[in-house]
Amino acid sequence: MSETEREQPPEALAERLSQVFDLVGPLYRRAHHRVEQDVSTEGLTVGVRAVLRVLHANGPLTVPQMGRNQALSRQFVQRVVNDAAARGLVEPVANPAHKRSSLIRLTADGEAAIGAVLDREHAVLGGISGELSEAEVDTCLRVLTHLLDLVGTGEPQRTRPGGAPADGTRPPRPPDPA
Repeated sequence: MSETEREQPPEALAERLSQVFDLVGPLYRRAHHRVEQDVSTEGLTVGVRAVLRVLHANGPLTVPQMGRNQALSRQFVQRVVNDAAARGLVEPVANPAHKRSSLIRLTADGEAAIGAVLDREHAVLGGISGELSEAEVDTCLRVLTHLLDLVGTGEPQRTRPGGAPADGTRPPRPPDPA
C-alpha cells in the first residue's frame, strides 16, 4: 500500500472529511449563484430548483420520495412543492400505488424553467473545461458518491437493549454453519 493509500486514524480522517464538507457547501452555492446570474428564473429558490431538478431527472415522485432523494424532511419538501405549485411549475397527479400520497410532476412551465437552468448550468460549468481532467472528475464523483453512501441517511439506527431493532423487526440471522 502506498503512502497516499494508507488508512488514516479516525481523528485524522474526521478532520480531512470536515475539510471536504467545508468546501462542498460553498462550491454548490457559488456554482448556483453563477448559474442564476444570467437565467431569468424570477426568484427560483434553491429549494424549488432542487425539486424541479429531481423531478426532471426521475419523473413524477411523491413528496416523501423527493425528501429521501435529497436527504430533506418531508415537511420541508412539501413547503417547497407548495411554492412550486403556486407558481405553476409542478402539479399533483393521482398515484396508482397510494391513494393518499399524490405523485408530483413537472408542468410545461416547470420543464421550461428547469431546462433553462440546466442549459445555463452546462454553459457555465463547460467553461471550466481544460482545468480538470476527465479522470479527476471521475475520481471526484466516485469519492463523493462513496461518502454519500457511507454517511447514509444520517438517521441513527435505533435499537432496543440487547441490539434488537426498535421497529419490532428481527435482526438478520447469521447463516447456518455448513
